[in-house]
Amino acid sequence: MMKQFATIIVSLMLFTTGFSQSASHYYNIRFTDKGIDNPFNLSNPSAFLSQAAIERRIMQKIPLDYSDLPVNPVYLNNLKNLGLQIVYSSKWLNTVIVSSNDPDLPSKLKTVPFIKTIERAEALMIRQNAKGKKQLFEQEVIEKSGKSHKGSALKSSSSFDYGASLNQVQMLKIDQLHSMGFTGAGVTIAVIDAGFNSADVLPAFDSLRMHGQIMGTKDFVEPGNNVYNTSISAHGMMVLSTMGGNLPGQLIGTAPSASYYLLRSEDALAEYLMEEYYWVNAAEYADSVGADIINSSLGYTQFDNPAENHTYADMDGNTTVVTIGADMAAAKGILVVNSAGNSGSSAWLYIGAPADGDSVFTIGAVDPGGAYASFSSIGPTSDGRIKPDVAAQGVSTIVAVIPTGIGGGSGTSFSSPLMAGASACLWQANPTYSNMELINAIKQSASQANNPDNYKGWGIPDFVQANTLLTSIGTDQKIIPFTTLHAYPIPFVNKIYVEIESSLQFVADLRLINSVGKSVKALNGIEINKGKNLIAFSGLENVGNGIYMLQITDGHFSVSEKIMK
Repeated sequence: MMKQFATIIVSLMLFTTGFSQSASHYYNIRFTDKGIDNPFNLSNPSAFLSQAAIERRIMQKIPLDYSDLPVNPVYLNNLKNLGLQIVYSSKWLNTVIVSSNDPDLPSKLKTVPFIKTIERAEALMIRQNAKGKKQLFEQEVIEKSGKSHKGSALKSSSSFDYGASLNQVQMLKIDQLHSMGFTGAGVTIAVIDAGFNSADVLPAFDSLRMHGQIMGTKDFVEPGNNVYNTSISAHGMMVLSTMGGNLPGQLIGTAPSASYYLLRSEDALAEYLMEEYYWVNAAEYADSVGADIINSSLGYTQFDNPAENHTYADMDGNTTVVTIGADMAAAKGILVVNSAGNSGSSAWLYIGAPADGDSVFTIGAVDPGGAYASFSSIGPTSDGRIKPDVAAQGVSTIVAVIPTGIGGGSGTSFSSPLMAGASACLWQANPTYSNMELINAIKQSASQANNPDNYKGWGIPDFVQANTLLTSIGTDQKIIPFTTLHAYPIPFVNKIYVEIESSLQFVADLRLINSVGKSVKALNGIEINKGKNLIAFSGLENVGNGIYMLQITDGHFSVSEKIMK
């Protein structure tokens, strides 16, 4: 394969000297595969995924596949050696965007075996003149902190003093999960947005900064830029405040103890298709660092360049770049929470992308009394699925505002993060469930679960009920014979001791499962007695170093515990 690539480079170099010296052209190149000569391989996932990302896959029994591999650097080097500049790369899309001075590049590269398609991409890279107001932010009204925002007359059972934010929290009954100690600790949320202007200095985020809950930041629109820069949008800052804000007596977010990555994929001053590609990069990054949840208060339908516009037919869950990326993130075990959009009163009317994704948790908006907000985008998707999934307060939602106070924000941009933060608390309380199981429980707990519609979906969730639904799955099934599983030592060398406490006698299998979901060692037909059992799982000398999931199953039910060598 390498010899073949070398031949290609030599032949192509013959025409690179004849490239036109005109202005650069852009091309979107999709590759055929990841290549057998890719130095990255699925047997060593720690080379391209964090420990947290690997653990998420193990916990949800998601095997690694070729989409997890980085774009083949051999392919990239071949293109660079031809004088092409790589300006964008995506492993999930297996694509790159390159710039070149040659307008005839497609015809000259058509024989390269690792190139599947090549298309002109000037429109992707051209930022149209800013209109000053994007569809993304239409109907989103921010009431400045000079306006009085009085707290609700309702009282909360939580120790938090929610102030004016009590209604939006209590509507979801998330204050009751807070009172149970579930405030999002141990759950990581990636916020993909348009900028986090001043979030590094505002008092609403003092607690996040003090406790090291901001795990990292990254700008995909202007690489290397500071996402806190005061010259960019504050939209992401306000979104973040509904989850991680902590201003006692004024604003408490739905997940004040969660950890956060702040990722900028959106250019707030213009609307162009390339932003969907930036979003995919941000989601890939969120996956790689181990985020559990993505909140995206973004949506795409129409652009400054009409030639790029989507149609309602595109809202089928499978067409747009951003929706493909969002569903891919969900396939990696991430709970992708996205606002429905603010087009309910506009000519467009319907949800946008990626809210149309079948694995995307799409959130509509209601007013403080729980009634449908007229601006909230509606369903169905073009293929007939109900959207949004559920709804949360998106009218006069309490958010942090510059310079130091709070204000009321209206838009589905704020209902989405309320739900993302609440979901983090529910996941903290029920960590063994998958993202899809979590979505299902939340929907089944909601106010319209028996009669969902395309305005509020399944309705306004009751997170106490959702928690009860999940915990009852584990406690009501009489077939569950074992109650505890504990394995040691960690890390192990050649043997694992497994402690199991059982309520009855049964036969089970013990499996050691690697990061790609394969059982590398098994101990089958173990007789488990009622009470406490100690099992020695030996013969593990040849098992490679890494993170594993130790699983015990009786054929009907399984319990797993993470272990490491």
